Amino acid sequence: MDIDFPYRIDERGRTADTGHADHVRDMVEIVLFTTPGERVNRPDFGCGLLDLVFAPNGPELAATVELTAQAALQRWLGDLLTVESLVVTAEESTLTVSLSYRLAVTGQRHSIVVNGGTAA
Repeated sequence: MDIDFPYRIDERGRTADTGHADHVRDMVEIVLFTTPGERVNRPDFGCGLLDLVFAPNGPELAATVELTAQAALQRWLGDLLTVESLVVTAEESTLTVSLSYRLAVTGQRHSIVVNGGTAA
């Protein structure tokens, strides 16, 4: 069962579920936006993208985010997806994360762009 995120109750009064591709996308967002130390039983889970909201933007920050996001996605979701492209760009006050990945089960390609704290 692929549980929908954020957690909610569906119209039947049960835990809402979703398709596999949407579930993996939700998990990618969870990994990117979870701060290490936030989860009690997995203190090293996540990559801490939200911790960098007030960090000085620049190429150094972009390189750091690229490395930490790549490592976190590989570690926590490596059995579900293959990262094909992860590009982080820093322009003025905006840090943009562009991710392309392929689902391991179906081989479908998907992409996510995180721009200013929202995933599109």
